[in-house]
Amino acid sequence: MSFVPISEALQHLEIDGLVESRPRAGTRVRIPTPQDVLERYALREALETQAARLCVENTDSSGREELRRMGRQLDQLYASAANSDEEYLFFVHTYHMKFHLRIAEIGKNALLRDAIEREQVLVFNWLFDTAAQRRSLPPGFHSALAEALTGDSVEAADQAMREHIRYGRQQVLEALQLLSRDNGWRMPRSSAARRSASGA
Repeated sequence: MSFVPISEALQHLEIDGLVESRPRAGTRVRIPTPQDVLERYALREALETQAARLCVENTDSSGREELRRMGRQLDQLYASAANSDEEYLFFVHTYHMKFHLRIAEIGKNALLRDAIEREQVLVFNWLFDTAAQRRSLPPGFHSALAEALTGDSVEAADQAMREHIRYGRQQVLEALQLLSRDNGWRMPRSSAARRSASGA
């Protein structure tokens, strides 16, 4: 592959906040700050609690059954994820994103569904979980959410989604703090050699 498409891909990743570049140092995966994490969680919470409310207001019997089925399947997938390979984990996270996007679709608001996808709140959730090495969730985690979303109470669905999104947030923050301790940019070999020789 030529340099141009690689450079363009890295530029897109930098715009999305996934990598960062420094002059004469290169490009690397960006370790999010605690503020970045909290802001992403807040954005996801704002978008998905509204999707949850609309889901209760607009779903029908087939939509309710679909969400309950997807919730059960997602719990089964996560229950088998603890010692799985990367391909299986990719499938689990892809299905997880499909589940949450389906909630917005059943809520019948295409703009909200597109905003959840465009802002990549579920992709960042995936990255945070990976950084925190969180592969398992409590039993019935998504089934319980699906039950709240298919009930009659908008407020209960809102609260269930809010608690669902906030689960594990502190664990993610603590894991990223450990990663950020080794957050210095690697110097070029010549610069490092000069500093070593000068006793710096």
